[in-house]
Order: sequence, then C-alpha cells, then structure tokens
Amino acid sequence: MTVEETLASLVDRFNRHAERTPAMSEELHGVERTIRIRLTDEGSYAVDLAGGRLRNLRTDANGGRADLTITTDVATFDGLVRKEIGPMKALVLRKLSIDGSLEDKLLFRKLL
Repeated sequence: MTVEETLASLVDRFNRHAERTPAMSEELHGVERTIRIRLTDEGSYAVDLAGGRLRNLRTDANGGRADLTITTDVATFDGLVRKEIGPMKALVLRKLSIDGSLEDKLLFRKLL
C-alpha cells in the first residue's frame, strides 16, 4: 500500500469513527484546521479538518499554510500506523515532530 493509500485509509477510518461517536463529533464541532503530514523521504500531504470530518486529502508540494505539521520519515509513519511505535516514543526518539499550538498537538492524538 502506498503512503497516499494509507493516508486515505486513515482519513476514512477517522471519519467512520467520528460518525459512530457523537461525543467526538461534538468535541470537534467548529474546529477547522489544515494538517500537513511531511514525510522527509517521501513528500508532503495535507488534509482539512472541518465539521468534525477530515476532507480534501492532497499532495502538498507547495507547502501551503498549515495549522499543524507532523514531520517524520516513512518507516516511522508506518510504525505509527501499525502501532509498532507510539507517538510519545517517536517524539522522545526525535523520529517525529509536531509543529503547532498545544491545542493542535493534543488534537493529533485524536487523529491516530
């Protein structure tokens, strides 16, 4: 599976979970963010969070404005997706960085 296919699958999984979890939808109501996933050895992608759903997954070659930027390499990204490494461990090992406000960094936990 390509990185883009994996991201599309994660977006779909997040949206299905948000639909089944009214409390999550309520918590994210009114939150609008652009999230960039920057893979140091692959390229960048962006997705928009609006209306409690992730939308508009796209490549982000121009590096447009983002509220939250997640930077890692493909191997760490795969490890995070497969739950072989946790986000906190990846942060401590400096294999993952999250650039954004504290609120947006906490939002990242909901996206995994």
